[in-house]
Amino acid sequence: MAVGKEQVTHDIVKPRTDKREYRRIVLRNSLEVLLVSDPDTDKSAASMTVNVGSFSDPEGLEGLAHFLEHMLFYASEKYPLEDSYSKYITEHGGSMNAFTASEQTNYYFEVNVDCFEEALDRFAQFFIKPLMSPDATMREIKAVDSENQKNLLSDGWRMHQLQRHISSESHPFHKFSTGNWDTLEVQPKAKGLDTRHELLKFYKNNYSSNVMHLVVYAKENLDKVQSLVENIFQDIPNNNCNRANFPGQPCMSEHLQVLVRAIPIKQGHKLRIVWPITPEIHHYKEGPCRYLGHLIGHEGEGSLYYVLKTLGWATGLSAGESDSTMNFSFFKVGIDLTDVGQEHMQDVVGLLFKYISLLKESGICQWIFDELSAICETKFHYQDKIRPIDYVVNLSLNMQFYPPEDWLVGSSLPSKFNPNLIGMVLDQLSVDNVRIFWESKNFEGKTDRVEQWYGTAYSIEKISGPLIQDWIQSAPDVKLHLPASNVFIPTDLSLKGACEKVEFPILLRKSSYSTIWYKPDTMFFTPKAYVKIDFKCPHADISPEAEVLTEIFTRLLMDYLNEYAYSAQVAGLYYGISPADSGFQVTLIGYNHKLRILLETIVEKIAKFSVKPDRFLVIKETVLKEYQNFKFQKPYQQALYYCSLILQDHTWPLMEELAILPHLGAEDLVKFAPTLLSSAYLECYIAGNIERNESETMIEHIEDMFFKGTNPISRPLYPSQHPTNRVVKLERGIGYFYSAEGLNRNDENSALVHYIQVHRDDFLQNVKLQLFALVAKQAAFHQLRTVEQLGYITVLMQRNDSGIRGVQFIIQSTVKGPRNIDLRVESFLEMFEKKLVDMTIEEFKSNVNALVDMKLEKFKNLREESGFYWREIADGTMKFDRRESEVAALKTLTHQDLINFFNEHIKVGAPRKRSLSVRVYGNLHSSEYSADLDQPLQPDTVKIDDIFSFRRSQPLYGSFKGAFGNVKL
Repeated sequence: MAVGKEQVTHDIVKPRTDKREYRRIVLRNSLEVLLVSDPDTDKSAASMTVNVGSFSDPEGLEGLAHFLEHMLFYASEKYPLEDSYSKYITEHGGSMNAFTASEQTNYYFEVNVDCFEEALDRFAQFFIKPLMSPDATMREIKAVDSENQKNLLSDGWRMHQLQRHISSESHPFHKFSTGNWDTLEVQPKAKGLDTRHELLKFYKNNYSSNVMHLVVYAKENLDKVQSLVENIFQDIPNNNCNRANFPGQPCMSEHLQVLVRAIPIKQGHKLRIVWPITPEIHHYKEGPCRYLGHLIGHEGEGSLYYVLKTLGWATGLSAGESDSTMNFSFFKVGIDLTDVGQEHMQDVVGLLFKYISLLKESGICQWIFDELSAICETKFHYQDKIRPIDYVVNLSLNMQFYPPEDWLVGSSLPSKFNPNLIGMVLDQLSVDNVRIFWESKNFEGKTDRVEQWYGTAYSIEKISGPLIQDWIQSAPDVKLHLPASNVFIPTDLSLKGACEKVEFPILLRKSSYSTIWYKPDTMFFTPKAYVKIDFKCPHADISPEAEVLTEIFTRLLMDYLNEYAYSAQVAGLYYGISPADSGFQVTLIGYNHKLRILLETIVEKIAKFSVKPDRFLVIKETVLKEYQNFKFQKPYQQALYYCSLILQDHTWPLMEELAILPHLGAEDLVKFAPTLLSSAYLECYIAGNIERNESETMIEHIEDMFFKGTNPISRPLYPSQHPTNRVVKLERGIGYFYSAEGLNRNDENSALVHYIQVHRDDFLQNVKLQLFALVAKQAAFHQLRTVEQLGYITVLMQRNDSGIRGVQFIIQSTVKGPRNIDLRVESFLEMFEKKLVDMTIEEFKSNVNALVDMKLEKFKNLREESGFYWREIADGTMKFDRRESEVAALKTLTHQDLINFFNEHIKVGAPRKRSLSVRVYGNLHSSEYSADLDQPLQPDTVKIDDIFSFRRSQPLYGSFKGAFGNVKL
């Protein structure tokens, strides 16, 4: 063993079901490393956490830590070609990213296992000898500014910064962390500072191996991984930096007992009640915040949320620790208020404090802690495998805070009952140190301050303890009580041991009532199941009005079930009822032991559905606000919406639904619900730790409830009624475009979706398209974002509309208007053509092999496997062996095949090319909107003026869906 290097063996606590091996080592440069060996993995991954974040930004250089995070991706002394790290990772089936937090910066990636060594070496250069060229510095300041631009109209960012703003100016919590053009270019220049010089200084002073934690996840055994890590990472310099520490509290007395009224961007009223508390990290095995969050955030009968919901005052509530560091933390309760609840803010706060008083009076209950502890233990030991890239990030962050034996556990296993400690934190949730943030558009014209970085209008007033006591006294006298014991906690965690070693879903039964697909668990060996029941109801989307009523119908069902089924979610059994194409679907996933009890309750609620007028009004109000808030979606999201509306036949525009919604009453749903259910067909998928006969009886029970008896709720569909998914077939050789002004006139960002439609699902064509996307993805990012700096959001990705395949560029920008961005995309494609032709045979084979590896990647958990197979069922393509078949097709491809594919479908001006550009104009480019529309049309270009006239005039691709539905009996 090399001198100055230490290997320490700790009994790292790991889940019973976890077959991976772990080892902690410390390199001779004091870098602490966790090695993970997983012989079953298809991806290798790494994550490095550096103990420095935005709290360390120098005064007047806000965003410097975040800017440095961006800069390290560019190039290094060993690999000087710009963006070559990102290119290597992307072309070898991987992905990478980074984020800057208050006290940490995290860098991470994953890649196909056979390319890990070089990827790891490229990654390590971030921390050994990065190149931060002057040219790249200027370009990346623009990228940071673009990233900040996209956040300026986001309520989440705005309200978080407002909470930081109302804190001590001498504490780093007060700072602006993202950075922008002003903080990283204008202000430093005015002070005679060179941003690049400050960047290099910041890197040297803060990036040191002794304040870094690395996790490496690989297929090889631990000894091999250790040898690899030692060779690559021991060259990171150890500058013996001190770990950044920020003692003191961000909130002084003047920042407590405050009521802050703020104006959000979106419709809706929110209340955030916040207290500074002792950070739970110091008592993570006692879990005081977990205990209190569990009770204050509970939604069962007798809970605070149950009472607020019954009064018609709230539609959502969350509670728990937030913004925590080693030195300070906050406990936050977030409440979504209805319009009526907005008028009762004081009562809502009063009821919250009443519930806190109840917790004090009831004493800290050991049975509640033990129940919570048991739920957490089951969750830990039966946790699903997740993507290596997500796993390594979680672990490298845990390494900052926990002793090695708890690196995998973190704070997820509260095991020491300490009522005094829980009581101490409970006492901190007092009227004396509360901060109340109240958001509503009702405050427009009633505020007198503006937050500096996001321009949020707000006002602030002091509220005294006696005043809040008055609110408590005058709050309604309601029955608040602790939750009952949780009946959904699984006690049978045994495995059924599927007799059938089936590779793909099998068709158990098909009748005029239903289709049942079944896939026993042959891979994951966990006591969990997945059930999806798609109710195909032709009346659900027959008109915009029907679609809105179906939406309200599903939300009301969720609303009715909440107090009963909330305990199931706490215990790890999740459920959802949501609108779907031509109907609605019920989904359950989690421990199989009590799944059937929950399913039967849900189905009974559907069968006996009735409209409660008071709840109808609350749900209608929520849906109305969501529809109204569509105009505040980011411009690229609006462009994607228009693209779908143009391409997908039989979809209703949101604006028509929004026009109908205010006029709908409870009586409309009373009439509609029986009609909705009157014709139905059940498409079912059941998977996991569940037996064949149990799957069949589960669905038979539902069929009996809906289709049998003297007066059945539903009748089977006629063959002609089975739903289809039709997609517009764009004409060859034509470039279509649709232009729209951004719906939010305050948003400066414009957006483009440039879509190229290629083919109807076919294995050989699919792999050509996928290979093109793999090869072009990073090249597009490099050219359009890194070099041309069009905008932070710059993506090239595949698109699949019900089996109709294509590729799309998605770009959001303040730099250029949509038409000009479109020209840049075409310019990129012209430039890329040469790269494609010049590609060597070795490069081509490497890309093919990377795509093969990506396709053969094993499912990591039941949810992932079920999602893949359900997509085949939902689209109607039914190609369960898709991955294997596409690999076989891929292995036959030649470089010339890829060039031919590009020339036929992608190349600018190709006679068979089908393309559609959707352009959304932000307010910076609003003057270009009319000018661009007035431009004479280029040859082979068609302007879409009216989406629905266009859709009606176009041919449609055949539908995969529905072809399977016709049943002869």
